[in-house]
Amino acid sequence: MKKLNREDLFSLEKYAEVRPQFRAQVMAHKQNRQVSIGPNATLYFEDRMTMQYQVQEMLRIERIFETQGINDELAAYNPLIPDGSNWKATFMVEFPDVEERRVALRRLKGIENRVWVRVAGFEPVRPHVDEDLEREDEEKTSAVHFMRFELTPEMVKAVKQGAAISMGIDHPAYTHQVDPLPAATRDSLAQDLSG
Repeated sequence: MKKLNREDLFSLEKYAEVRPQFRAQVMAHKQNRQVSIGPNATLYFEDRMTMQYQVQEMLRIERIFETQGINDELAAYNPLIPDGSNWKATFMVEFPDVEERRVALRRLKGIENRVWVRVAGFEPVRPHVDEDLEREDEEKTSAVHFMRFELTPEMVKAVKQGAAISMGIDHPAYTHQVDPLPAATRDSLAQDLSG
């Protein structure tokens, strides 16, 4: 999947004009790119459109219009665009109550390493987690992690040919799975892969 460059972005003025329509388009697109695994964990799969939206929103909020600032935002978000052989996702542990979340993050230490995706007929794939920086400490995990699920060429081919995809978590304190993914989600994730 092609990375974003400055020419792909709207100017601040143009973005102000197109933002309502673009935002609605992105929100509709995201509906098929999130997978809730049990009641308190969600994978939000990123792609070129979701990252363009993130960059545009950061430029808008921070009022960034100079070349270096734009390049810095692109450098921060381009690594979250899939490379054709993987899926990239933001993993969130979600508890609405602050105190409940604090307790859960201690109990769920290491959960980010217990997430898996599986293409039908293949072994589960564990993610490469938080390649940018460590988000877990000795006592607890973080509520947000960035993940890359690297697939073999055979898995990519199977997905492109319509193979079912399942996802889950097998942490001792949190075991849930989605098997199989809904067709619309499976098809959206298949578009991230080359071939």
